[in-house]
Amino acid sequence: MTIEVTDSACGQIGHLDSEPLLYRYSSTGNHETGRERRVSLTGSTVAFRANFASNQSAPSPAKSDLSDSCANQYAGLNRRTYRTVAERCVIEFSSTESPAVKGILFNLVYILGILCALPWLLYRRFRYGKYREGWSQKLGGELPIRTSDANPLIWIHAVSVGEVIQLKQIVDGMRSLDPSLEFLITTTTETGFQVAKEKLAGCQVSYFPLDFTWTVRKALQRVRPSMIVLVELELWPNFLAEASRSKIPVAVINGRMSDQSFNGYRKIRSLIKPSLQDLSLVAVQSEETRNRFVELGSRSDLVHVTGSIKFDGVEIDPSNPNALQLRDFFQLKESEFVWVAGSTQSPEEEMVLDIYLRVLNHLPKSRLIIVPRHPERGTEIAEMIERRGFNVIRRSSPSQQLFDESRKAVGLLDTVGELKACWALADVAFVGGSFGNRGGQNMIEPAAHGIPVSFGPNTRNFRQVVELLLKAEAVKRVADATELEEFIVQSCKNPDEALAMGERAKDLISKQQGATKTTCQLLLNLLGRNTAAAPEQSNAA
Repeated sequence: MTIEVTDSACGQIGHLDSEPLLYRYSSTGNHETGRERRVSLTGSTVAFRANFASNQSAPSPAKSDLSDSCANQYAGLNRRTYRTVAERCVIEFSSTESPAVKGILFNLVYILGILCALPWLLYRRFRYGKYREGWSQKLGGELPIRTSDANPLIWIHAVSVGEVIQLKQIVDGMRSLDPSLEFLITTTTETGFQVAKEKLAGCQVSYFPLDFTWTVRKALQRVRPSMIVLVELELWPNFLAEASRSKIPVAVINGRMSDQSFNGYRKIRSLIKPSLQDLSLVAVQSEETRNRFVELGSRSDLVHVTGSIKFDGVEIDPSNPNALQLRDFFQLKESEFVWVAGSTQSPEEEMVLDIYLRVLNHLPKSRLIIVPRHPERGTEIAEMIERRGFNVIRRSSPSQQLFDESRKAVGLLDTVGELKACWALADVAFVGGSFGNRGGQNMIEPAAHGIPVSFGPNTRNFRQVVELLLKAEAVKRVADATELEEFIVQSCKNPDEALAMGERAKDLISKQQGATKTTCQLLLNLLGRNTAAAPEQSNAA
């Protein structure tokens, strides 16, 4: 697409090409020194100023290619100055919408949002012990200071536990290609912070600064990263604008955009478009997500389909030490049929426990392990279990394991980072977050173990993955508690059918792997640490 730049007195004086990002200026006729022309460019006004030596006529019509790999395309253009020796002129781009004004407006919106949410934040702080750590980093930008420029420093941000767990394969993959790389990992949640500390050896770990102008500016000045990588989708406008002003490339990896998110972003497209145009690379899970990024404003040549790195991060060894330790801890016997309900949220625990009471009538040798999405709810869930007459084997309280041997025990895995290993214990799985408004949780991990997997009707956050699995008849979507109960019972009574479903899932997942390698290569290309050509786009869904 070409945008014509015109002047009311002189007619056409040049044009801008949007793909690739290449600016061309054509001088025509004689121009006064310092004459300024203002043109409308998709909603933003930019200034074109042609400066020539005093009393010198403009040169004959000519074209100069003025490339800029970092500037935004249409709106919110950062100030740039280009010199063309042949024409001896300066073309100056400057947005009439001041970035400082935008930053202040966003600051006010954030402050208002925090004030509105303050009662809820205080409740969770005192009820669950949340939001007590990292405030010097979140509000003050006191992130680790980079003391040496000897090696590239990659700043990777992952919101919470699920995204943090995916990072190990990315960090390991990039280190295998370039051992000199250093990493700073930031996260938003305390559980994510703890998992990053535990799982990502050799990486600095910190909390992500809140998106206030003063906070992100100080954080970036202290860290001075060679590149910033955002996992899935984190569009914080002040942070991205400051990174752009500092000429730091920013990439999104494993990008996904649900129907709900896409519809919401479309309503504020003019606000998020500058942030999307600040991105130097977008690696997404599917072609549909690629189209959505492009429609919202991302440059199409910078958006690559890599598939989901979640397919690469699965652990499928049932004999791994963590799984064996959990088997011993929950006192599971080889003859018992084990049902793991993972990533559950209220009211799914109540539903699962009521189903288990009925299932015991058909399967007296069955066992249930509940793994809540939020471990801080452990005490609340333990009380639910006890009210139904079960003993509780609680992972967070290993010293409190004395109970009535005549009662059935339910396992409660209320710790962080152990769900992956727990799936290896299951004969059948239920993935939570799918009967409420959460939009589902990761069903790839249990499916990779070759076991029958079920989930509820609300899985919008994993729509492409769910469609793949359902098409292959590799999982079961249940509409309500009755269907879930039937699925659990049938999985035990018809082991051949359950095994066949699990094998279909396992085979499908193995065919979807490879996103991590592609993503790492794209990141190194962006960093300029690898001369290989950019990988071909994946056909993954």
